[in-house]
Amino acid sequence: MDRVTTATHCPYCALQCGMSLGAPAADHPGIPVVGGRDFPTNRGGLCKKGWTSAEVLGTPGRVTRPLLRGADGRLAESDWDTVLDLIADRLRASRREHGADSVAVFGGGGLTNEKAYQLGKFARLALGTSRIDYNGRFCMSSAAAAGNRAFGVDRGLPFPVTDLDDADTVLILGSNVAATMPPFVAHLAGVRERGGLIIVDPRRSATAALTDDGAGIHLQPTPGSDLVLLLGLLHLVIAEDLVDHDYLAERTSGWEGVRRSTAPWWPEAVQARTGVPVEQLRAVARRLARGRGTFILTGRGVEQHVDGTDTATAAINLALALGLVGRPGSGYGTMTGQGNGQGGREHGQKCDQLPGYRSISNPAAREHVAAVWGVDAATIPGPGVPAIRLLRELGEPGGVRCLLVHGSNVVVSAPDAAAVRTALERLDLLVVCDFVLSETAALADVVIPVPQWAEEEGTMTSLEGRVLRRRRALDAPDGVRSELWILRELAARLDAPSVWSTEPSVVFDELARASAGGLADYSGLSHELLDTGVAAYWPYPTGSTGTPRLFLDRFAHDDGRARLVPVRARAADDPAQRDGVLTLITGRLLEHYQSGAQTRRVPELQDAQPIARLQIHPATADRLGIADEAPVEISTTRGTVRCVSQLSADIRHDTVFLPFHYAGAESANLLTEGAVDPISGMPEFKRTTVTVRPVGGVR
Repeated sequence: MDRVTTATHCPYCALQCGMSLGAPAADHPGIPVVGGRDFPTNRGGLCKKGWTSAEVLGTPGRVTRPLLRGADGRLAESDWDTVLDLIADRLRASRREHGADSVAVFGGGGLTNEKAYQLGKFARLALGTSRIDYNGRFCMSSAAAAGNRAFGVDRGLPFPVTDLDDADTVLILGSNVAATMPPFVAHLAGVRERGGLIIVDPRRSATAALTDDGAGIHLQPTPGSDLVLLLGLLHLVIAEDLVDHDYLAERTSGWEGVRRSTAPWWPEAVQARTGVPVEQLRAVARRLARGRGTFILTGRGVEQHVDGTDTATAAINLALALGLVGRPGSGYGTMTGQGNGQGGREHGQKCDQLPGYRSISNPAAREHVAAVWGVDAATIPGPGVPAIRLLRELGEPGGVRCLLVHGSNVVVSAPDAAAVRTALERLDLLVVCDFVLSETAALADVVIPVPQWAEEEGTMTSLEGRVLRRRRALDAPDGVRSELWILRELAARLDAPSVWSTEPSVVFDELARASAGGLADYSGLSHELLDTGVAAYWPYPTGSTGTPRLFLDRFAHDDGRARLVPVRARAADDPAQRDGVLTLITGRLLEHYQSGAQTRRVPELQDAQPIARLQIHPATADRLGIADEAPVEISTTRGTVRCVSQLSADIRHDTVFLPFHYAGAESANLLTEGAVDPISGMPEFKRTTVTVRPVGGVR
């Protein structure tokens, strides 16, 4: 393509930093030069992942031809007609012999809005299956469930991130933004100067370290005790009469039940359960109630639990009690992780939703979407099952026999990874769309090569609910086809009804019509309008100028009020910290992203963090006979991980930390379990009882 500079956005996290892609340098043919771009979220800055993002485009071993597993068990290059005919024949046979729900789709939070929308449509119309979900279930589901029941709608940040610049107090629970989205830290500069940054994390993470030198407070609770901590903070707000009574009376319902639910959590009881000193609890409660620009933000650290929805709800209850939500200069939000984690769940990848954040069980919603698709509403399947249950159905009698995977690497990212791998191997057909031979693609019967982020047009929706244009800066390699083309070809072979465009702008226009009148209404948007640079925050119905700040006048429930929902903490069940039994938390590193399928292929990033390291406190390591940088073995009943130790006083004595970006014997999700939050379906990633021991010999 004959473009010198292309304005686009980073392919990684939901901050969606603005960047530019210039002409390739002479010594890196085919790899555009990355530049920072003045954009509100990052103001020209990028993190290591952003600056090196173009390197992935030229990674060795990129898949550029369809791969088909032969009789010898090996993957070999094939042609498009052969693989598409085979896929269609196998899907049709499975539906005929085992029913429509024997075919399933697993999507990804990195897909553009256009691809996510078309994938959901394809599952319902071309496959006729209810079995579709996506890896966003592992990311935002608890926060989404809490937001929906409290506010009637879920948008990660219901305000622009720039609102944080003038904050007096910011409480961040379970999000290490300094490592996961570093440009975000610039928005915390003001609150640090005012001494109001409060971080909740069992580790002294890079974000927690931002509270040093009087910049704020770091609370270091036991893993999984965040719900108790939040109940205790609300107890103090009530006991010291720091509640905004007028706000509660005018804008909420359910306060009395929530007030009673906090009664057991007086400060000393909270200290005993969480390990957070009473003095810190009181200081935080009073700081939050100062009323001059207070924000409460949650992240995966407090949401990836079996009580994650209730924990996010407790944070919302605290924010509502203080009168923060829907007031300019204050607020509550949650830190969306994946690049299109927000848009990916709004338009059809979730098992229970149709485009526009509509419930698939709602008759009016079904009729509206069916009219856009040109089908009878009765032909749209009902709700399916969340991701973990879907993965458990793979290869089981009466379960899923064929699986299509788009934009996800479940062998590394899903909990109880060994069981997931076994389930994938039981399938009659596994088709994976990817640009490299990821750990999941390596198991596939068919691997479909697809474009990378800089090779496609489309839109993404950031953590602020802002719809952004992704623009093509270079052409994909010969032989690579877009998912829109692939879905059209398969839809034709499966005699699917409706229209299947391969043009992203046309698909977006259809998405906009399908979303009209829904909670996530994009009907006033188009590629043409977005190309003008308009700040497009949803809902953006036809004739509007968008909604940068939600809830200023009313919440999305019919009566316009927010719902306060009482929640209760589980009984304490911490194991005795002896004989090497510790609590494992998992998380991210600055240099890597998600399952590492992309970043482990970037030399600069891989060289910086080439192996998995278990962070462990020096005193705990000494007790277990573990030296720094020594081989260790971490075990549960589900599996064993082997890596090296990293001694650090930045973690609690009873806790260890392992990044989840690595594969094989270093894969953290060999240890995690498939227990889920009963409301959201979120797995328990952040609290796993493990045994740690040293391993003799040289690594």
